[in-house]
Amino acid sequence: MSSSQALGGTSRPGRILGPSLDKIIKNVAWRKHTQLVAACKSALDKLEILKDSPDPIPDTPILGFTPADAEFVLQPLILAVDSASVKVIEPALDCALKLFSQGLIRGEIDRPAGDDNPSVLHRLIDSICKCAGLGEDGIELAVLRVLCTAIRSPSVLVRGDCLIQIVKTCYNVYVGSMNSTNQICAKVVLAQILMIVYARVDEDSMDANVRAVTVGELLEVSDKNLNDYSLLQFVQNFIHDIVESCQGVSDLKLSPSPSLELQNGHVSLPTEEGKGEIGDGESVDREGSSCGSKIREVGFLLFKNLCKFSMKFPTQENPEDQVLLRGKILSLELLKVAMDHASSFWRTDERFLSAIKQYLCLSLLKNSALSVMTVFQLLCSIFMSLLSKFRSGLKAEIGIFFPMLILRVLENVLQPSFMQKMVVLNLLERLSQDSQIIVDIFVNYDCDVDAPNIFERTVNGLVKTALGPPPGSTTTLTLSQDMAFRVESIKCLVGIIKSMGAWMDQQMRATDLSLLKSPESDASTDNHSMLNGEEGAAVDCELETNSELSEAATLEQRRAYKIEFQKGISLFNRKPSKGIEFLIRAKMIAGSPEEVASFLKNTTGLNETIIGDYLGEREEFSLKVMHAYVDSFNFEGKDFGEAIRYFLRGFRLPGEAQKIDRIMEKFAERYCKCNPNFFTSADTAYVLAYSVIMLNTDAHNSMVKEKMLKADFIRNNRGIDDGKDLPEEYLGALYDQIVKNEIKMNADCSAPQSKQANSFNKLLGLDGLFNLISWNQTEEKPLGANGVLIKHIQEQIKAKSGKSESVYYAVTDTAILRFMVEVCWAPMLAAFSVTLDQSDDNTATFQSLQGFRHAVHVTAVMGMQTQRDAFVTSVAKFTFLHCAADMKQKNVDAVKAIISIAIEDGNYLQEAWEHILTCLSRFEHLQLLGEGAPPDASFFMVSQSEAEEKTHKSAGFPSLKKKGNALQNPAVMAIVRGGSYDSTSRGIKASALVTPDQINNFISNLNLLDQIGNFELNHIFAHSQRLNSEAIVAFVKALCKVSISELQSPTDPRVFSLTKIVEIAHYNMNRIRLVWSRIWSVLSDFFVAVGLSENLSVAIFVMDSLRQLAMKFLEREELANYNFQNEFLRPFVIVMQKSNSAEIRELIVRCVSQMVLSRVSNVKSGWKIVFTVFTTAAADERKNIVLLAFETMEKIVRDYFPYITETETTTFTDCVKCLITFTNSRFNSDVSLNAIAFLRFCAVKLADGGLICYDKSEECDSSIPVVDEDHSSGHPFTEKDDHVYFWVPLLTGLSKLTSDPRQTIRRSALEVLFNILKDHGHIFSRPFWLGVFKSVILPIFSNSKVEGETKNIHDGRFSPDSKSSQPEETAWSSESLTEAAQYLVDLFISFFELVRSQLPGVVSVLTGFISSCGQSTASTGVAALQRLAGDLGNRLSEEEWGAIFLRLKEAAASTQPGFLRVLRTMDDIEMPDELQTYTNMELFSDQGIVNDDLEDDSLQIAAYVISRVKCHIAAQLLILQVITELYKTHQRWLSEANITVLLEIFSSVTSNAHKLNSETILLAKLRKVCSILEISDPPVVHLENESYQRYLNFLHSILIDNPSLYERINIEPQLVTVCEQILQIYLNCAGFQSKQKPGNQPVPHWRLPLGSTKKEELVARTPLAVLALHVLSGLESDSFQRYVSNFFPLLVNLVQCEHSSGDVQQVLSYMFQSCIWPTIMSL
Repeated sequence: MSSSQALGGTSRPGRILGPSLDKIIKNVAWRKHTQLVAACKSALDKLEILKDSPDPIPDTPILGFTPADAEFVLQPLILAVDSASVKVIEPALDCALKLFSQGLIRGEIDRPAGDDNPSVLHRLIDSICKCAGLGEDGIELAVLRVLCTAIRSPSVLVRGDCLIQIVKTCYNVYVGSMNSTNQICAKVVLAQILMIVYARVDEDSMDANVRAVTVGELLEVSDKNLNDYSLLQFVQNFIHDIVESCQGVSDLKLSPSPSLELQNGHVSLPTEEGKGEIGDGESVDREGSSCGSKIREVGFLLFKNLCKFSMKFPTQENPEDQVLLRGKILSLELLKVAMDHASSFWRTDERFLSAIKQYLCLSLLKNSALSVMTVFQLLCSIFMSLLSKFRSGLKAEIGIFFPMLILRVLENVLQPSFMQKMVVLNLLERLSQDSQIIVDIFVNYDCDVDAPNIFERTVNGLVKTALGPPPGSTTTLTLSQDMAFRVESIKCLVGIIKSMGAWMDQQMRATDLSLLKSPESDASTDNHSMLNGEEGAAVDCELETNSELSEAATLEQRRAYKIEFQKGISLFNRKPSKGIEFLIRAKMIAGSPEEVASFLKNTTGLNETIIGDYLGEREEFSLKVMHAYVDSFNFEGKDFGEAIRYFLRGFRLPGEAQKIDRIMEKFAERYCKCNPNFFTSADTAYVLAYSVIMLNTDAHNSMVKEKMLKADFIRNNRGIDDGKDLPEEYLGALYDQIVKNEIKMNADCSAPQSKQANSFNKLLGLDGLFNLISWNQTEEKPLGANGVLIKHIQEQIKAKSGKSESVYYAVTDTAILRFMVEVCWAPMLAAFSVTLDQSDDNTATFQSLQGFRHAVHVTAVMGMQTQRDAFVTSVAKFTFLHCAADMKQKNVDAVKAIISIAIEDGNYLQEAWEHILTCLSRFEHLQLLGEGAPPDASFFMVSQSEAEEKTHKSAGFPSLKKKGNALQNPAVMAIVRGGSYDSTSRGIKASALVTPDQINNFISNLNLLDQIGNFELNHIFAHSQRLNSEAIVAFVKALCKVSISELQSPTDPRVFSLTKIVEIAHYNMNRIRLVWSRIWSVLSDFFVAVGLSENLSVAIFVMDSLRQLAMKFLEREELANYNFQNEFLRPFVIVMQKSNSAEIRELIVRCVSQMVLSRVSNVKSGWKIVFTVFTTAAADERKNIVLLAFETMEKIVRDYFPYITETETTTFTDCVKCLITFTNSRFNSDVSLNAIAFLRFCAVKLADGGLICYDKSEECDSSIPVVDEDHSSGHPFTEKDDHVYFWVPLLTGLSKLTSDPRQTIRRSALEVLFNILKDHGHIFSRPFWLGVFKSVILPIFSNSKVEGETKNIHDGRFSPDSKSSQPEETAWSSESLTEAAQYLVDLFISFFELVRSQLPGVVSVLTGFISSCGQSTASTGVAALQRLAGDLGNRLSEEEWGAIFLRLKEAAASTQPGFLRVLRTMDDIEMPDELQTYTNMELFSDQGIVNDDLEDDSLQIAAYVISRVKCHIAAQLLILQVITELYKTHQRWLSEANITVLLEIFSSVTSNAHKLNSETILLAKLRKVCSILEISDPPVVHLENESYQRYLNFLHSILIDNPSLYERINIEPQLVTVCEQILQIYLNCAGFQSKQKPGNQPVPHWRLPLGSTKKEELVARTPLAVLALHVLSGLESDSFQRYVSNFFPLLVNLVQCEHSSGDVQQVLSYMFQSCIWPTIMSL
């Protein structure tokens, strides 16, 4: 140890170099390597004296040594490595390894271009690399170790050619070594070098953190045959030791690179062409910036050379060069490593991004032609990395490579390469796991009009693969391969829809949290949380400036535009003219020929043959387009053959000669215009063009056997140049050019491709790529023939990159998912459904169900109802619960999926809940059958007690799972027969036979259902508490629908959903009121609908369920002024009112009674419903229901009255209305009377102030509007005070009750009503009293018999059945009317000051009594009116007296028109002619008219007329009596106006009486009828006498009692006139003719004596005549003299006429003596 330590001196490098040099000296052949030995000894000597320098020495290769000393001591190592001796090389390499690993060698290792004197370190590396070619395994491994350590050392920067040499060395070891260990080590070392270089590039520092490569990952694609555990462990340790050996070594501080120049603060780096500025380079104003640029230049150089390595192809001499192929694979693997570990710097640095586009994409393009599986797999992996990390910068490139690498293989369904397609499917599976990539692909390609529909084609390709080859097609796939494809494609589809859901959830969470994450913050999260999904890459400037365009609305427009544009292209390819019209109409192209020509020339996807046909059309517009199309070409300076080839590359010439002629003619004209001196005329070019087309067809058409020779071509074209020949050399060259190189389009359709793929390729512009790359090994050549194609593809990429559409868009708006779902939902639904239906593979079915779950999640959250329902319905159908006998494990899994969907996405299912709940209902049914429980229908078909008895006796069905006698269970039989999914009942195939095998299968399937327990089933319903407000309403709606379908099943009604409804309502009862109101709105309609069911048992069950809910709900406290209890209990009312079942109505009454009595303290707004139910029950036709309801009502009013108005006082009115309804009960008078008594009780409570507080000042409150007495059309109660609201229903109810046909009830109601008014009227205001009179009191009398008779009088003509039309008229007895009138007058007198304005109405009522036919009624009216006037006489004002008299006047006159119309009915009755000749009753009686001469109807009419005449006379007489007595009693209170009204009444009555008595013929008919009917005659004469007498007395009394009034109103003329009328009537009765007949007629000398009837009448009229004579004789002398001339003739006639007694003559005698004689004497 001591001797070895002395070697090399004391310095650190010396301690390493010394022992190594000594070992070299020992191992070397001295004679052969004398120079080496000498150099080693010199170096040892030198090392003995060298010391470590205390100060750092710049630019020295070895730490602590000067550059000269370092070069001196390293030279022996170089010579040793170059010695080609293994024993010498090994210590030298070991020494170099130690120097590198300990950081003793420092500096940049590079050889600048043109430098012939490389540095010592460069020479050392060069020597080490060269010795790897010795073929020694140990040396190779040592070289790999040293080279990797040199790269790993932080103190050494290997650059330029030196780096490339190291890579090539490792590359050669991998491809050339015979040792598999060394091969793997070389591969791993290369990968580690990449990791080291690009880790430094990322961090811009030599001291970057580097991790060791995982060996197993490198062997996943190639070299799998070397995948031995011990070998892998060795290699892993090998590379791990290298990486760890350089830990702790200080990094190198590099000087600025001479190749870097500072320009405007940015670093300008040389590009491939040696020029170009990278604007994103870093400034060199920092020490590390130049170093960083050097480091990144190393990374750039390494990447570029790796790409070049990967583009090496075998030569034509050795096309099967496997070494070259292995090198290519290695290069691609290294590129894969680089791309997998590329950081964000690659996306932000323009130079590296350009390198990817320029080199890596070119490598992918060239290698895509290879059919080697490993190469294809690596290309796909690299492409996956590009797509994951660089898609924002490689939009155009990805648009090319995705169809080329992925879709080309994916869409090949019939004859794919199994391995290639599996690679593609695996790639797509990994791709589908990145949600942001999926969204970005759709946004940037499917929504870009110039890009392929990558997302749509991917989904469609996966769906086709999942569905397998079409039936009847020929395929190369085996069954196992096809199944593998199906499973993998389903996984990919599931991954896609799952990622869509994950992206949606992520964005929605971000939106909810209002977190706008910056790209820098995204860098710390995983791929799924990125804004653009590229591992936290910052969005470049171009993306940021277009952020506004990435909104969903803009993308929607772009997507719609693309769809419409593709529609136009498709239409053009079928009918070109219509396609052009469509695009012009849609404003996608302008309408000018130039724009259409540009569209045809530049748009991809157009059918070239169709373009040619369209250009050849002769329509005017098509010709203009063709001319514009040709004029768009510039043929200037082009050879004719080149020009025609250039012209025809965009379309195929049509087959019709005339079309070709038009096109070629225009082409010739355009060519000559561009090259005016080339041909003599355009005709020459035209003919030559035709010849060239013919030659091209002849030379390249395999159908032509005899080819055209050059001489033939020259001969055919002689004389075409205006009669001259074109040069033969020119024609010969043209011939050779056409024959060697066929004229064809850019995208010739001759390549064998599928129709669909071909159309897609046209749309993508990839036709040329797929044509020229034939995808087989024989075309794997160097650039050569494919150079033109590759150049064209690169130009195409550059052209697309220049368009605005090439901007890469990143979206965060989840609305974009709608468009994605619209594209993929139908294909995915088909794939999942077919797989689930046809496949029994567990993996496939599991994945399909997962796809359904994720699809439902996306469509439900996005609110896409149609799509969501389609997926949910499909899963529901696949449960096979509707035909359980055919169930399999996958169907049970579908049930599990349904449950998972319900739990996970319940907030968004809406209408889809119905399908899920239907499945749960059917599942529960099967469970019950399996357990042997009897069906629900068995409980419905028997009474409840019988059902309970059967349950206690355990008389259920045997458990089917124990294989009981299921054939005896009709429910099982129905299910086994099965039915459609949509059928609401089982057993649709009722006639189908069920075999025991089917039963056994069904029972075994029931065992499968044991996998799902009741916990999962019940969890859905318990989980409903977590549903949001919208979801719970939808859930309840669906549950109600399912329950109705269960209950309405004709064969098997069930209550599963009904019981769940009760549970759900209980679970969600604590939700906020707004939500609960919506829930209950649905449940209320449900309970009503089912409660009205025809199935009585179902209805009873439902109402009992409602009762349970109500009891639970009433446990909750309700605050004041809320109305929710009312809404909750409303179903009871609706069912109660609409149900035809007495059992249901009775049950509701019992339920409500139980709820109220048990929860009376909690009932608040629910009182309204309670009273409404009892109100309905009160009117029920069943006595027991009425009594049951009243029993509860009685208890409520007696015991719980304070609760009624505790919270809401308005419930008092409901209580009153309910009691009023009970008063109308016709079953039991006691109920009605008790109800009336309770109304009195309510009035007492109301008056006591239990509900309101009265304010006495309210009478004077101007805010209370007073009712206008003259306007009674509106509602009389206009006050807004609370007491009005409470009193009105109570009083109006009692008022209406007074018209009850039962006298007891009527009298009781009348008494209670007026007692209430009398007892509590003092608290009423004047306006309220007015309303009471108009709405409560007066209607009582308008409904009585009095009004009925008045109506009959007003009705006009009488019909025989008019009396029978009002059977209730006689309901009011005279006693009742008398009591009512007394109550009315008493009330009016008691509250006169408040109600005096109602005096006219009250008087009208009383006068109505007077006008009635009944004597007692009329007497009642007279007495009441007299009492009213008597008690109020001195309190009545002049106006009020006037009102009384006006009402009497109206009463007297109102009956007259109707009475006259009744009299006129007698005009239609025919009487015997003889009757008209007699003037007295005697003669009438002597005729002996037989009753049979009159018809029965006529007698009835006449009898009625007589009755009406008598009534009319009685009424008129009573009115006269009343006014006479009122005048006598209260004349001192009467004014002049009042007297005038009385005079008018007397005058009207007397005139009408006189008129009636003048109807002699009519009266004769009436007397005849009275004689026939043996009834008394109507007292017509009495009426006339009485009216005149009272009139005359009234006038005379005024004369006597009030002379002044007599004079003021000039009564004297009236008095005289009345007397004259009386005397004239008397004379007429006596048969005296007042005037003689003029002319020569003889004057009779004798008169016939009066008949007995006339004599009787004369007797009756005598007192009246005597009175009149007395009145006249009593006039003062002046008055007598003034009027005597008027009545003197009457006096003379009285002297001559016949009298019944001497009274008249006696008075006459007196008048002549005392009055007339003095008058005569005074003359």
